[in-house]
Amino acid sequence: MKKNHVGMYVCGPTVYDLGHLGHGRSAVSFDVIRKYLIYKGYVTTFVTNYTDIDDKMINRAEMMKITVPQLAEKIIPEYAKDYESLGVMAGDVQPKATDHVVEMVQIIEMLEQKGHTYVIPDDGVYFDVTTFKKYGKLSKQKLDELKSGARVAVKEGKRNPQDFVLWKFSKPGEPLWPSPWGEGRPGWHIECSAMSSKYLGETFDIHGGGADLTFPHHECEIAQSESYTGKKFSKYWLHNGFIQVNNEKMSKSLGNFFTLRDVFKKFDPQVVRYLFLQTHYRSPIEFSDALLEQSKNSLERVHDFYQRLSDFETPENSGGESNIVGLIEMTKKQFEEAMDNDFETPVALAACFDLIKEINKMMDKKTLTRLEKEQLMTFLERIDAVLGIFIPTSTSSIDADIEKLIQEREAARDSKNWKRADEIRDELLAKGIKLEDGAGGTKWKKI
Repeated sequence: MKKNHVGMYVCGPTVYDLGHLGHGRSAVSFDVIRKYLIYKGYVTTFVTNYTDIDDKMINRAEMMKITVPQLAEKIIPEYAKDYESLGVMAGDVQPKATDHVVEMVQIIEMLEQKGHTYVIPDDGVYFDVTTFKKYGKLSKQKLDELKSGARVAVKEGKRNPQDFVLWKFSKPGEPLWPSPWGEGRPGWHIECSAMSSKYLGETFDIHGGGADLTFPHHECEIAQSESYTGKKFSKYWLHNGFIQVNNEKMSKSLGNFFTLRDVFKKFDPQVVRYLFLQTHYRSPIEFSDALLEQSKNSLERVHDFYQRLSDFETPENSGGESNIVGLIEMTKKQFEEAMDNDFETPVALAACFDLIKEINKMMDKKTLTRLEKEQLMTFLERIDAVLGIFIPTSTSSIDADIEKLIQEREAARDSKNWKRADEIRDELLAKGIKLEDGAGGTKWKKI
C-alpha cells in the first residue's frame, strides 16, 4: 500500500428505482469521511459500485417492458443527480456489476479449485460456509449458533442454511453470461469482491455500507474474498445507521420510505445533508418533517452568518482586541479532535457554532479587521470542503426562476413601476421566498 494513500470501497445501490433517504444517508456519511481524509492530507481512491443485475432489476424491467440494461441506463443518472444535489463527490471509480462478470467467474473458479463450492443442479454454484472457519467474525456470530438458530434451508440441496449463491443458472428470459458451470448470472455477494479487488487490490483500507449489509452481505464478502486470496480483505469496516420512521427501519417492504427526489421538492438538498451530519454516522436517525424543519432553520442561521461575514465591511485596523488566530486554532483543534474520534460530526458542528457565536459578537462590535476576515473565510472554506454546509448551494430547480423574477422586479423598480415590484415580492412571499433589499442588492431566502 502506498504511503499516505487510502483505498475505500462503499457498497452502492441496486439501480431498479430512485434513491431513497437511506441511500442518501450512506452517500453523505462516506462523502464526509472521504473528504476528511483528504483534508488530513491523504490521497484517496474511492470506489462505489452500481448493482445492475439481480432479481429486483429483472422484475422491474419486465414490469416496465424494457431490458435490464435499459433500466440501469435510466436509473443510474438519477442517482448521480441526487447525490450531486447532496454535495456528494462522485467516486473515483463507479463500476457496474455487469461489466465485471469475467472477474467474478475467475474468483468462483479459484474457490472451486480450493474446495469452497458445490453445485445444486438447476439452481447454481454455492459457497460452503463451513470451509471458512472465520465465518461470522464481522457480525460477531458463531456458525454453530447461526445453524441452530436457522429454521430450514431455503433451497433444497443446500448443505448449510447460511451457504450463499455465487452463480445462478439461467432462467428463461433472464440476462445471462457464459461460465464453466453453465449460462447464468452472478450472485449478489460476489460482485463487490470482484470490483473492490480489481480497483483497490486484494487487501484495502476501508469498506463501508449501510448497517443492514453487515450480515450477511459483508460477512459473505469476507468469506469468499479471504478464501480466494488467503489475505485479509479489508482493514476497517464502517457502517452507517438506519433511517427510521416511527422507530422502524425505513424500507420499501414496510411502505414507509421516502425518495430523495420527493424530499427535495419540500426541502433544499443541503438541508438534508445538514440533517444527516447532526447525528453520528453510526447512529439511527428518526426521520420526520419536524426534524427537517429544525435542520432548515439551523442551516439558515449558518448561511446568514456566512453571508454577513462575506458582506462585512472591515476597517484596516480594529479598535478592539480580538484573538482571531487563537479562535481559529481552538476551533480547528476541536473540529479535528471530533472528526478523529470516529468522524463525530455533531461535535464538529458544535465547535463551528461556538465560533459563529464569537465572530458575530466581533462583527457587532466592529472589531474584525480585513486580514482577520480573510483568515476566517479561508478557514471556513477549508472545513466546509469536508462538511459542505457553510457555503449555500443553488441546487433547487426553482432558483433560476426566482433570480429571473428578482431581475424583473429590479427593472420594475428602476422604472418606478412600484405596483409590479410589489406584485413580484408578494408572489415570491406566497411561495415561501422572502426578499431582502440592501446596499449590495436584493437577496432572497426560503422561509
